Amino acid sequence: GRGHTCAESWTGVYSWSLGMQDYQNLPIDIQISKLQDWLVDRRHCSLKWQNSVLTIREKIKAAMQDMPENEEIGQLLSGTYIHYFHCLRIVEILKGTEASTKNIFGRYSSQRMKDWQEILTLYEKDNAYLAEISSFLVRNVSYEIPSLKKQIGKCQQLQQEYSRKEVECVNGASDLREKFYTSCKKYGITGDNIKKELLALVKDLPSSLGGMIEGVCSLSEAIELYQACVNFICESPSEVVVPMLRCVLQKGNITVYEWKTGICPSVIERPQNEEPLEQVTEDTIDWGDFGSISPANTETTGYGISLDDAGQAEDIDWGISVQPIAQEASSDGIDWGDDEATPVEIEVVEAGSEDGTARGPDALSLLENPDTRNQFIDELMELEVFLSQRLIETNEEADVLAVCQFQTAPAILQNQTVDKMTTVLTTVKALLDQLTNQKMQHLFLIHASPRYVDRVTELLHQKLKQADQLLLKQQVLIQKRQDALAEQAALEPKLDLLIQRTKEFQKLIEADISKRYSQRPVNLMGVTV
Repeated sequence: GRGHTCAESWTGVYSWSLGMQDYQNLPIDIQISKLQDWLVDRRHCSLKWQNSVLTIREKIKAAMQDMPENEEIGQLLSGTYIHYFHCLRIVEILKGTEASTKNIFGRYSSQRMKDWQEILTLYEKDNAYLAEISSFLVRNVSYEIPSLKKQIGKCQQLQQEYSRKEVECVNGASDLREKFYTSCKKYGITGDNIKKELLALVKDLPSSLGGMIEGVCSLSEAIELYQACVNFICESPSEVVVPMLRCVLQKGNITVYEWKTGICPSVIERPQNEEPLEQVTEDTIDWGDFGSISPANTETTGYGISLDDAGQAEDIDWGISVQPIAQEASSDGIDWGDDEATPVEIEVVEAGSEDGTARGPDALSLLENPDTRNQFIDELMELEVFLSQRLIETNEEADVLAVCQFQTAPAILQNQTVDKMTTVLTTVKALLDQLTNQKMQHLFLIHASPRYVDRVTELLHQKLKQADQLLLKQQVLIQKRQDALAEQAALEPKLDLLIQRTKEFQKLIEADISKRYSQRPVNLMGVTV
């Protein structure tokens, strides 16, 4: 029975031993956000450890004023924040530098060593160092590292945004320059010297108009066809169609004066482009002395009227004389001019018609004057519509009624072919395009108003200025992107150092807590760096 009891006892001890081994291997998991509360709840640290740390900070600050020349100590003291483990290393170094001050009892007479040993003692009291290191770890994980990562992310975002805006500025400048050259091409200039080139184009305007007049000369048959068709359809003599085209066909691009009067002017005085008169305002109006009248001088200002005596009113000369009239008095002797109506002759004199001189707008040619030019364009369009309609009718010769109707038509109507009318229609459309295209419209505007040249020049220069401004903005964005890149380059080493220190704090805290629990493994949860 005793043997059985001993066997059971050894089995129980063995089982307890295995249980203890399993317990020793059981890890201690601590959430990082609850680390400081965990240390205080298990009485590893005091609840008022901050007060102790403040006292230690003051002593460290005082002790740093008297330190030996040592490279490693210099590196430790150059850190942003000195903690307990730094102090341990400093004491180890001082044991070597202050060895001469050690007495037979193993104590140091050096004040440096005493100060730092006192600091270690204060740190170890109530494990203040453990609470401080834990606070460093929590602050780094919860605030410092996320803040630096956020700043670096913002720098990267700014770089991407600045790069995108740089591309937009380059594309915008390129588009503006493309629009500039496109506009210059529409005006027919290169853009090197805008104002000079535009003024040079005006000098070529007469030759351009001369080319159009030559084109009109090929429309004589079309005009006669139009006239014959109108006369045939109306069955009676009608007014002359497209009179201006006929005039240009016979006499060329004559003056408006000759078009109106039928007389060739002896002298042509072309209008001068004058600046608009300055607008009159109240400040420029001379009101005379009326504005200086005051109650004080009303007595001396008579205006030819005396108000001293009402009886003297008879002496005032109002410019009206009352005399007996030989004629029969009617209506109190007032002659209203109804008895003998004298006819008023009004002579209308046209500009320059007296001496054969063409002045003002009448001195311009038919294609230079806006009114006559519009009439010229209208007649060209009228001729174009007629030819287009006649071409359609010619292609539809299947209509028997139409064939019978045109049997009695003049020979000019019957002899027309589709090819002839197509050729003439093409010429009319070409003339219309030459007169109404954008380049010619601008030339007419420049010819009519030299100030239009300044407006066009300013408009084109504005596009170049905007392109230059975008390029300057691009340079500013490049500088900002480089600044953001430099800031990122400065923050990344700080982040790497902070992550390294945070990992060191984690290892030191886990080792210290593990030592207090018989080397059980300790895991600080939530330390994501």
